[in-house]
Amino acid sequence: MATLLETIHSPADLKRMSLAQMTELAAEIREFLIQTLAKTGGHLGPNLGVVELTLALHTVFDTPQDKLLFDVSHQSYIHKILTGRLDRFDTIRQPGGLNGFMLRTESEHDAYGAGHAGTALSAALGMAVARDLSGGKGHVVAVAGDAAFTNGISFEALNNIAEQTNRLIVVLNDNEWSIDRNVGAIAGYFHRIVTNERYKSLHDSAHRLIERLGGKTAATVARKAEEAAKSMLWPSILFDEFGLQYFGPIDGHNLPLLIETFKFLKAVNRPVLLHVLTQKGRGFQPALDRQKKFHGLGPYDPETGQTEPAGLPSYSEVFANTLVKLAGEDEHIVAITAAMPSGTGLDLFRPHFPARYFDVGIAEEHAVVFAAGMATQGYRPVCAIYSTFLQRGFDPIVHDVCLQKLPVVFCMDRAGLSGDDGPTHHGLFDISYLRGIPEIVLMAPKDEDELADMMKTALQLPGPSAIRYPRGAVVGVTRKAESEAIEVGKAEVLKDGSDVLILGLGTTMPLAQELAVRLECDGYSAAVVNPRFVKPLDLETIELYAKRVAAIVTFEDHARMGGFGSAVVEALNEMGIAVPVVRIGWPDHFIEHGKVNDLRAKYGLSVDEAQTQVRPLLARRHRSTLVAS
Repeated sequence: MATLLETIHSPADLKRMSLAQMTELAAEIREFLIQTLAKTGGHLGPNLGVVELTLALHTVFDTPQDKLLFDVSHQSYIHKILTGRLDRFDTIRQPGGLNGFMLRTESEHDAYGAGHAGTALSAALGMAVARDLSGGKGHVVAVAGDAAFTNGISFEALNNIAEQTNRLIVVLNDNEWSIDRNVGAIAGYFHRIVTNERYKSLHDSAHRLIERLGGKTAATVARKAEEAAKSMLWPSILFDEFGLQYFGPIDGHNLPLLIETFKFLKAVNRPVLLHVLTQKGRGFQPALDRQKKFHGLGPYDPETGQTEPAGLPSYSEVFANTLVKLAGEDEHIVAITAAMPSGTGLDLFRPHFPARYFDVGIAEEHAVVFAAGMATQGYRPVCAIYSTFLQRGFDPIVHDVCLQKLPVVFCMDRAGLSGDDGPTHHGLFDISYLRGIPEIVLMAPKDEDELADMMKTALQLPGPSAIRYPRGAVVGVTRKAESEAIEVGKAEVLKDGSDVLILGLGTTMPLAQELAVRLECDGYSAAVVNPRFVKPLDLETIELYAKRVAAIVTFEDHARMGGFGSAVVEALNEMGIAVPVVRIGWPDHFIEHGKVNDLRAKYGLSVDEAQTQVRPLLARRHRSTLVAS
């Protein structure tokens, strides 16, 4: 006998169900998510928390005519299931399969693609205004987690919504978490609303009235009760001041209440915000007990929630442990993160130096300027921000840090390909967006020992610096007892040679070394150099070899456009040295999600590709040498 879930091929099938059937369907969806993601990994906790909310939205609204947006959109798995992608759901985040976020090219029901927080309100407002200008009739609904309201873009949108449209629904999905527990005044504000006993009593009465009577009349009475409560308890409710009529908080797992509320909100002729309370990880005890872990993870045991034990430590852990040691030696070192303490490893730093640890929420621009302010007062701020998220801080890096030559250190986790998370999370552009900025020193370690050395180096510099390192486990080299500062702009020659120079930036060094072995087997003499610095380049070493070799090969886990290889080509051009350069990196388009090794093979970030391109250049010199002799 088919399950209810197997009968859902489009939102139209959902609309024919009774409330009892939808309640049963919610349980089936949770079990389906737990079992399926146990094999593929993914964002389990956030999706378990929005099952009823997503069912209610698709019951009341009609996508794709109505536009449904999820902020970040990692919590859109149920939306994908309900919109015709159930038969492909076991491919989520797998090579060639469904994306882990909303993707406009994947389905007409995905109104807006996203992977970073804070974008839903602005995009939804743009859609609503476009609808108004064209005389359209559809609804626009933006679902944003409470963490998204710590992001400045959300407030920029709130500042404009009421002046630009009369019809927009914002759903505040309040579960007290982003990846880690939310911090700051906004989180505290939401908490005070939720925990106020007088307000809660009035809301409970309104909820019971809606459930008992249903329809518009009951909802109107409930709204009036809420307005009265707000006037008694808070002279100025934040969202009302922005021009959005505030409703809630209501139980985000009460399906009948959600459906009736959305029916009512469809008829309201002004922008509204519905505050719903949800439980991240609902229906799976391991996810409730370890909400941080189950925000997003790899395969796990669906019974116990256990994952495979970790092997080597991650680069994030090495970064954090090194910072703890360095901070113990210098009381002016402070650590800053933008809502990513566990992702960056700074949750390991926090217990040692709680007064010198700062989580500013999902606010990367603020994090950078905040760091600049601390640096003016003699502190040494270390900003640990993913490469893909630091893109948001580009203007403050230029204007507030580098222009003022302030000693802020940017430690860019997830530099390079980020695998299953896909193009919104790949860190493939940091070299190109940083190396053109004056004053900054940009480094990339080949292993964890060199990462520690670069951190010590950066914290001794008089101006700004950045270190890029990848997601995942370290190489596993033996580390020195004490890290050592590196001479700025000095590369490391690992092997001398006369026919070809191979430069392997950062963790692509194993590719450089393998290429050297292959070319040596072909009878060519290969020099292998660890550049260490993208800016400043070691021009002396590059010039020395460029005048000697027949070709240069550069490897980088970064876009070729504007990347490390481009910097080498520019340097050679300025030196007036005409030696061919084979640049191995990512092509000039967005790379899909998938397994790192598979994507490297597909796009030619490989030893095979480098060998194919450089061999003719070396053979040409060999032929010329034979002719000359």
